Amino acid sequence: MRTILVTGATDGIGKESARVLSSLGHRVLVHGRTEDKANRVAAELGAGSIAVWGDLSSLSEVRALAERVHEKVDHLDVLVNNAGVFQKKREETADGFELTVGVNHFAHFLLTHLLLDLLKKSPSPRIVNTSSGVHAGADLDIGDLQLSRDWSGYGAYATSKLMNVLFTTELVKRLAGTSIVVHSLHPGVVATKLLRSGFGGGGTPVSESTGTTVMVAIDPTVRQSTGKYWSNERETKPSPRSQDAALAKALYEESCKLTGVTPLPSR
Repeated sequence: MRTILVTGATDGIGKESARVLSSLGHRVLVHGRTEDKANRVAAELGAGSIAVWGDLSSLSEVRALAERVHEKVDHLDVLVNNAGVFQKKREETADGFELTVGVNHFAHFLLTHLLLDLLKKSPSPRIVNTSSGVHAGADLDIGDLQLSRDWSGYGAYATSKLMNVLFTTELVKRLAGTSIVVHSLHPGVVATKLLRSGFGGGGTPVSESTGTTVMVAIDPTVRQSTGKYWSNERETKPSPRSQDAALAKALYEESCKLTGVTPLPSR
């Protein structure tokens, strides 16, 4: 049995992934934006499921979420950074981040660092960053991480998904010498509320959407490598931009400054 935290586990791919992982006998920490939502889904999943909550649009709530995780468990085997948003108009978080990158990147960036101590207590820890195939069409301006110029909903979402892969790229280097493996993935085009809102609909039913997420979270063969990008339950190539070492390093260092994270040593 593994202890697995899934962010954004009260709806869509996150909820279905939590359900599948729970059905396989794992202890799942069900993250929701509010206590009520997290408790409701944890109750649906049954024994072994644990509710944790925090609004990812607020760094103070991300810190509170990390404290709740520490109160509930003494180690963490898998962190699945799954939660994501798609905004139709430009908004900002409580901390002044553009909302899409604030939730999709900065919140998970901070949460990951706050939970590293629990991951290091696991004999086989892993971090799973949920990206998207749309990252391949995105670029990133380190001087404008708040996306104040030429904003569009699609552009912000694609940029945030590029950030997810760049974070994976750099985190692998920063965690060298530890037992933590880090991967990113494209879960597929899935008929979620996010897809309907941002892309107009279509996609695979949610009930058939979790193959890649579950595989990368628990399949033992996935631990034989680190820093890979997965889609359709197999390793594939991410965009060349997402493997730009200088860009990944610059994003990591700037993200540390903006979230108050002490940078991990560069190796």
